[in-house]
This record gives sequence, C-alpha cells and structure tokens, in this order.
Amino acid sequence: MDRALFYSPQAGRKIDAPLNSSSQFGIGDVVRHRLFDFRGVVFDIDPVFANSEEWYQSIPDDMRPRRDQPFYHLLAENEDSSYVAYVSQENLEGDKEGGPIDHPSVEEIFEDFDAGRYRLRRDLTH
Repeated sequence: MDRALFYSPQAGRKIDAPLNSSSQFGIGDVVRHRLFDFRGVVFDIDPVFANSEEWYQSIPDDMRPRRDQPFYHLLAENEDSSYVAYVSQENLEGDKEGGPIDHPSVEEIFEDFDAGRYRLRRDLTH
C-alpha cells in the first residue's frame, strides 16, 4: 500500500499514513458520537490518528480507539456548550436528527446547510 507523510501540528511531528483514506464521512457531514451525547460537523479529516501522545493516553484503556483509522475534527455541540472535538471513525455515526449545528465557528468554514450537510465556503476550497 502506498504511504505518505504529513505534518500534524497537534502531534508536533510527521505522521505516516496510507495514501488513500477509507473515511466514512466527509467535510460538511453532520455526525453524532456513539458513546457520548454530542454531535458535530466535520471540518477536517486525518487519515490516521494525528494528535499528541498525551491526548491519546488520556483516553481510558477500555475506550481507547485504534490509531490506524480516520480521525475527524468536529465543530461539536452538546446540551451545554460548543467546542472542537477530535473523534475516531469507530465512535461516530451519521446524525439522524438532521438539523444544523449551533456552533459559533460554523459560518467561518461553511456557507449553507442543505439536506443534512454543510457546504464548505467557496473561498476555502482549492
């Protein structure tokens, strides 16, 4: 399998990853965490775990996800607050609620919400 290196500012190092990712969700998709009560919109995807070792070790052993799967950066919300979350693919599912996300940064990244997903702002696309 072809591999690639990319720099992760969160990890502070280069990350070795497959050239082709097997992500189930795309940028703009609204998702829900399988274990915890929050939902969010995907704004970035890492093909494999690309955060700090300290962050990874802070997850309890019995809940710690595999590193060799896509991880998603989310603009997230729960009943109490909005925040940025970093979640493994195995812990996400499509959001059946279907409504928009109430996060103050949504308009910085996305233009429209239609048919259960967001469209990336044109000035942020390649």
